[in-house]
Amino acid sequence: MTTTIAAQFGMTEALAQLGIKDINEGTSTGLENFSGGAILESYSPVDGQLIGKVRMSTAADYEKAMAAATEAFKTFRLMPAPQRGEIVRQFGEKLRKNKEALGKLVSYEMGKSLQEGYGEVQEMIDICDFAVGLSRQLHGLTMHSERPGHRMYEQYHPLGVVGIISAFNFPVAVWSWNTALAWICGDVCIWKPSEKTPLCGIACQNIIAEVIRENNLPEGISCLINGDYKIGELMTADSRIPLVSATGSTRMGKIVAQAVAGRLGRSLLELGGNNAIIVTPDADIKMTVIGAVFGAVGTAGQRCTSTRRLIIHESIYDKVKDAIVAAYGQLKIGNPLDQNNHVGPLIDTQAVDLYNKALEKVVAEGGKILVEGGVLSGEGYESGCYVKPAIAEANNNFDIVQHETFAPVLYLLKYTGEVDNAVAIQNGVAQGLSSAIMTNNLREAEHFLSVAGSDCGIANVNIGTSGAEIGGAFGGEKETGGGRESGSDAWKIYMRRQTNTINYTTKLPLAQGIKFDL
Repeated sequence: MTTTIAAQFGMTEALAQLGIKDINEGTSTGLENFSGGAILESYSPVDGQLIGKVRMSTAADYEKAMAAATEAFKTFRLMPAPQRGEIVRQFGEKLRKNKEALGKLVSYEMGKSLQEGYGEVQEMIDICDFAVGLSRQLHGLTMHSERPGHRMYEQYHPLGVVGIISAFNFPVAVWSWNTALAWICGDVCIWKPSEKTPLCGIACQNIIAEVIRENNLPEGISCLINGDYKIGELMTADSRIPLVSATGSTRMGKIVAQAVAGRLGRSLLELGGNNAIIVTPDADIKMTVIGAVFGAVGTAGQRCTSTRRLIIHESIYDKVKDAIVAAYGQLKIGNPLDQNNHVGPLIDTQAVDLYNKALEKVVAEGGKILVEGGVLSGEGYESGCYVKPAIAEANNNFDIVQHETFAPVLYLLKYTGEVDNAVAIQNGVAQGLSSAIMTNNLREAEHFLSVAGSDCGIANVNIGTSGAEIGGAFGGEKETGGGRESGSDAWKIYMRRQTNTINYTTKLPLAQGIKFDL
């Protein structure tokens, strides 16, 4: 099966272009200078076949990477920010040349559709473009001093080594959100990709390493360490890493936050989402169906911004329900490299187990299945990771609805009365990442965006919950962690803030009129 897919979709050539060879033999790739620990095998959820092997980093390997990063920072921080921006610009150009190959690898190793794989690489390119412009705008403020002949201003300096722990569902884009900004800020990065998508990490490292070599820069500017949670523990406990950016589950985030806070470091957390779309009587039903279906089944429901709950007004509940159910009947599930398919596989069989348990639990709690789920088998589904997107009628206070299920399970909830009642349902979960309202009523839309409306970090009107432009800050509140990445002024977390006061007189007046004459 893997030979057919590799040949049909050019996987062997794509991996070779990215510096990852011998796909069928599964030979070790990358990190040749590391002593190496246990072998980590990467299997594709597309067909269940071995893609390749890497060696996990040991504690000794981690120390080598940290030593290289710490030394590189001494040089890199002195490079003017626009020159650092030029390095990121070159990285973006390399990504453009490798977009097809890297997009295919993302699709094959993670399981998302090929278009989503290409889209993820495009996000990398976009954040590079954003960062290049930002490299000439790392501005502070100038304030008026209360003392005559004084000037007061603030500026930002690089932090140092930024640690990045990323998740499998966006195996390359989230890393680039962090690195592109960290690099133009003058930081260096050490990255632990998900152990479920290690080859994506090696491909990205190969691309940036080429840029670094071509510019005669220290290789420690970008370091890659593959491994399990033990490597993550080394990073979170390391006082040489002033900022740890971690993407993953809320459970993982709480562990990271406690460890980093224990040494008074900074953490940037992007954790779970339990996202909802409110559908009011004034909603455009066609737009609602498009937004809800893509939000629920895109990436097989494995986005932190995936739509989990659809909160529908009772007056249009049946109409919306029927439209959504009909749309699910048109979904094509299969090999994500085939662009005729809408839904690919879950990442692994463990994710399939969680999916099955969620459906069992919603029924046990009193919910009703509207679109049957189930695991697909037979030709094309040999990996055991393909499942049917499911829909269930439920109540917001069900335990299973209160928690994030990282799979294509959509819960339909009914609300009565005013939009405030729907907002209360939406906000009535522990997570606070993404939210949306479908309405053509201006008052409802503005109320949803007001201080009394959505409590999420992202609130949209007449678009779904999934997907975000890099120009805006990305992140959420409550158990989503409070972090912000990507656009707007998210760059500030990668720098340390400094207030400066300059006295250009021959006297030394003290603040607040204090007298201290000698």
